[in-house]
Amino acid sequence: MYRLKEDLDHILVNIRPIWANVKSQTFFLTGGTGFFGKWFLLSFHHINTCLNLNNKLLVLSRNPQAFLNKYPQFKNLNNIEFVAGDVRNFEFPENSIDYIIHAATEASVALNLDEPLLMYNTIVDGTKRVLELAKEKKVNAVLHTSSGAVYGIQPSEITHISEDFNGCPAVYAANAAYGEGKRVSEMLAAMFERKFGIKSKIARCYAFIGPYLPLDGAFAAGNFINDVLQNKDIFINSDGTAYRSYLYVTDLMIWLWTILFNGESSRAYNVGSEEDLSIGQLAKLVSSYNTKCGVKLAIENPVNLNPHRYVPSTQRAQSELGLSALIPLRTAVERTIAFYKTN
Repeated sequence: MYRLKEDLDHILVNIRPIWANVKSQTFFLTGGTGFFGKWFLLSFHHINTCLNLNNKLLVLSRNPQAFLNKYPQFKNLNNIEFVAGDVRNFEFPENSIDYIIHAATEASVALNLDEPLLMYNTIVDGTKRVLELAKEKKVNAVLHTSSGAVYGIQPSEITHISEDFNGCPAVYAANAAYGEGKRVSEMLAAMFERKFGIKSKIARCYAFIGPYLPLDGAFAAGNFINDVLQNKDIFINSDGTAYRSYLYVTDLMIWLWTILFNGESSRAYNVGSEEDLSIGQLAKLVSSYNTKCGVKLAIENPVNLNPHRYVPSTQRAQSELGLSALIPLRTAVERTIAFYKTN
């Protein structure tokens, strides 16, 4: 059985010293209804309540009522208030704001390919609007959830890519809008810091797993778990050799809150796990939780001797901020499956 409190306590124990002096502050969150956003809401509420901090969280959403109708468990979280608006043009709240967490724009493959202009404009215009809010409210810091997509295609000879890598998305590629939009957003953050003194903390996020991960989107882990829950074989539409790594969502929250408060401004930090495994290996791990399910590959024999990799080096976050992956991948898979069985 899945126990939410166990996960929230894990976050609290590992983040408590950082929050000790953050009292009676107002936070503003964009992207508060997505995978990251739900966990920002849950962890904020748990930390705020357990430590009696009297902080407040304003959550921007295009349609707060629709979200709360679908997820009623978020209705009565103390000191959390939803405000309606589009990240590209929302009205600034009258409240004073001390910190901003900009987590809008999900990594939607379909949107990136079918509506690349919408994807790009949402990322860039949304970031500019958030930075204008930060300027007006004179906030202490802004956390930007960027992406490992800013590096472009990871060279196969680099097993774990670092923040110093100077690659970038191929601008003529059909899927360039997301990665290039994130790059431009980081540039905007740097511009606002130089001109207006807005401190921006940059988290380049990779792949994650945990409760509330979409099971019908572009995330392989979510799709595999969905198959297992439906007693179906996992079908991989490739040879399964591409490499990824997965950080459990509670560790993700520990990393993001730490970067917001302790990260150096205008200095990017990779956020993810260094424990790499192939998509085929991930599928076998997930399928092991249901004896009725197997794994099928579209291409049985590997055709690429240099498989695609999307795996970060997190040495900067480890050495500068003391961060690490605390929850093993097998435990992460177990808890995610248990969550969806419970819910």
